[in-house]
Amino acid sequence: MATDYDLLVIGGGIHGAACAQAASARGYRVLVLEQYEKPGMVTSCKSSKLIHGGLRYLETGQIKLVRECLQERHYLLENAPHLVKLIPFYIPVYKHTKRSSLAIRIGLLIYSLFSKKTFKSIPRHQWSDMDGLNTKDLKTLFQYYDAQTDDQLLTEAVMASAQRMGTVLYANTIFDSADCNNNQCTVCFTQNAISKSVTTKLIINTTGPWVNQILNKIKPEQSVIDIELVLGTHIIVNGELKKGIYYLEAPQDKRAVFAMPWKNKILIGTTESIFNAPPETTAPVDADIDYLLTVYNAYFKQHKSTADIVDSFAGLRVLPKTPESAFTRSRDTIIHHNSEENPCVFTLYGGKLTAHRATADHLMKIIQPFLPAPTKNMDTRKISLLEK
Repeated sequence: MATDYDLLVIGGGIHGAACAQAASARGYRVLVLEQYEKPGMVTSCKSSKLIHGGLRYLETGQIKLVRECLQERHYLLENAPHLVKLIPFYIPVYKHTKRSSLAIRIGLLIYSLFSKKTFKSIPRHQWSDMDGLNTKDLKTLFQYYDAQTDDQLLTEAVMASAQRMGTVLYANTIFDSADCNNNQCTVCFTQNAISKSVTTKLIINTTGPWVNQILNKIKPEQSVIDIELVLGTHIIVNGELKKGIYYLEAPQDKRAVFAMPWKNKILIGTTESIFNAPPETTAPVDADIDYLLTVYNAYFKQHKSTADIVDSFAGLRVLPKTPESAFTRSRDTIIHHNSEENPCVFTLYGGKLTAHRATADHLMKIIQPFLPAPTKNMDTRKISLLEK
């Protein structure tokens, strides 16, 4: 049965943009519904702005994820050098640091083998030049490399790439409902206060913290995964970090917190606390702001207070509900669908900014049997994200 589109993607964040790019690269007819004015204006622009493998994921055995993310970092450095740039990272190890110098050195050795970028120890005589880093009881200072990006601009660039290959983007559009039967879906939505509908072979749900709300609007009834939303707060303070990004161990709970240069200021983040309110009410909370200031002040001589804060923001991670702490849970993306025989709706739960392309490529392999043969075969690993 003929349809208007092969794929309809709900959500224009980084993963929606990547799915649209991957599908258009194969010649499929793609429509993206985005509720805001531009792609990536909500969850995707509330990240820590890092394109990285996730050094700390080695500690929880997520080696496959680390390798994948570091490979994706390589592609982004090649395809978007104006948006993704390598930057030095520093890990200070003190007498009171939970992880020993040896354990961190072993982790960095494994990380460097995957990333093909070396690490080193900064000599003691250079410590005084490290942006006012507190050197009392400092035992070792490691340097390695990862990358930083503007997550909003990166999302826009991936979506623009998809549009150049034929993707249609409807902004200011609210998904209302979908009825899926006979291997196709009729999707109803409201664009700029005007009700519309289209037909599509498949629906891709990439709406982040709204994923289950979207599934509840689709007939027949869709199964959902039990999730928790995890709030991540960041603050931007006056000051400057000239050397690079600092990977800090929070004295309160031993979590990882980054302090990094950002648009001539200092960006500090992130926190992780369970969020039980509606996603659209997401905002930084005072306790998280105090937490981040405490972490920064534990490591740098020039202390910051709330008076130094020029901006703050908070985003939500989607994690499977488990008894584990948010910090130690798997960051692997889950691709969920109802029916093995004739699925029409596929939902992405979770997902990392760095791995957006790989996630979309994996999804395309899963949905390929339910679509016509592709008419194009462009490799998204080699598609340049053009400067505006």
